[in-house]
Amino acid sequence: MLQYAELRTIGAELLTKFDEFWRRLDLEQSRKRLAEIEAELSKPGAWDAPERLTPVLREKSALTAKVESGEKLYAARADLDEWLTMAKEDGSAEVLDALAEQIEALDGNLADAELAAFFCPEDNADAILEIHPGAGGTEAQDWAEMLLRMYRRWAERKHFDVKELDFLPGDEAGVKSVTLQISGPYAYGLLAAEKGIHRLIRMSPFDSSGRRHTSFASVDVYPDAGVDIDIDVKEEDLRVDVFRASGPGGQHVNKTSSAIRITHLPTNIVVQCQNEKSQHRNRETAMKVLKARLYDLELKKLQAEKQESYDAKNAIGFGSQIRTYTMQPYRLVKDHRTSVEVGDVEAVLDGELDKFIRGFLLRGGNAS
Repeated sequence: MLQYAELRTIGAELLTKFDEFWRRLDLEQSRKRLAEIEAELSKPGAWDAPERLTPVLREKSALTAKVESGEKLYAARADLDEWLTMAKEDGSAEVLDALAEQIEALDGNLADAELAAFFCPEDNADAILEIHPGAGGTEAQDWAEMLLRMYRRWAERKHFDVKELDFLPGDEAGVKSVTLQISGPYAYGLLAAEKGIHRLIRMSPFDSSGRRHTSFASVDVYPDAGVDIDIDVKEEDLRVDVFRASGPGGQHVNKTSSAIRITHLPTNIVVQCQNEKSQHRNRETAMKVLKARLYDLELKKLQAEKQESYDAKNAIGFGSQIRTYTMQPYRLVKDHRTSVEVGDVEAVLDGELDKFIRGFLLRGGNAS
C-alpha cells in the first residue's frame, strides 16, 4: 500500500493536470449555448417542422453529454481534495485506501473527458457494428464469435446498451456474420477505432494435431443515422430479396420466407436481416442498417480525411490487419497503427479495449 507522502504527490500532480484541462474545457460556454438552444426549442412553433431541428437536437445532445461529463469530473476533483485533507489528519490504512481509490476515480474520469475532447458532434451517435469472419471456415467463424463477446463485454463496462440486429450462426461453431447496435455517449466516436481487420494467432481447438493457426475477421463500424436524420433512399434504387432464414436446423428452421436482403444499386451496398419472424420487421431493421451505411458514406464525402470509398476495403487477410492477438507462442495484443501493446490477452478479449481506443484517438486516428 502506498504511503501518504506518495499518494499526496500523485494526487497533487493529478490536480494540476485537471486544472490545465479544465481551463481548456470552457464548460461555461457550453452551458450558455445549451441555454440558447433550449430557449429556441421552447418558442411557439419551434416543433412545427421537426425534421429541420435535427442538427440542433444533435448539438443539444452533444452539449448535454459534455456538461454532464464535466460536472461529474469536477465532483470527482472536489472529492479528491477532501480525501487529501482527511488523509493529512488521519493516516490510517482505511483512509489511505479510500484516497487511492479517489485518485484512481479522478484519473479515469479525466482520461474519459480528454478523449471526449477529440470528438466532433457526428461522433456522438450510436454505432452499428458488423463482424465478418475471413477465409478459414470454423476457425475464422469462432474468432468472429470471440470478437462479438469482446465488444459485448466492452459495452457492458461502459454501461452501453447492445441490440442484436442480425445474427447468422456458423455451420459448426462461431458466427458467419453479426450486426449490433451499440448505444451510449459517443459510442460511434469510440468504436470507430475498431474498424478494420483483426488477426488471431493461436493453437486451434478445432485441429486435432494441435497446430498453430492464424485467423482473420473484419469489423466495420458506422454511425447510426437514427430515425431523425433524413437519408433519401429511392425505392427504384433498391433490390429486395426475400428468403428463408437459416438456423441450426431441426424445429428451429424457419418455415416461411421472412428474411430480407436489400441491395442499394447505386453503391452496391448489401444488407440483410433474418432475426425477426416478421418480414416487415426484418425489412425495417435492414433499412436501418442501410441508412447507417449510406450516412457513413455521406460523412466521408464531407470530411477530407474520410474520402476512401467503401468499395476500396482491404481484403480480410495477411498484411491488412489493424491489430494482432497472439496467444501462442507468446501472449501479446498489438495495434499496428499505434504500436500500443498489452500482454494480458484475456483481459483484452474480456473487453478491456480503452488503451487501444485512447492510443488511436491521441494519434489523431482515422477509421476510414
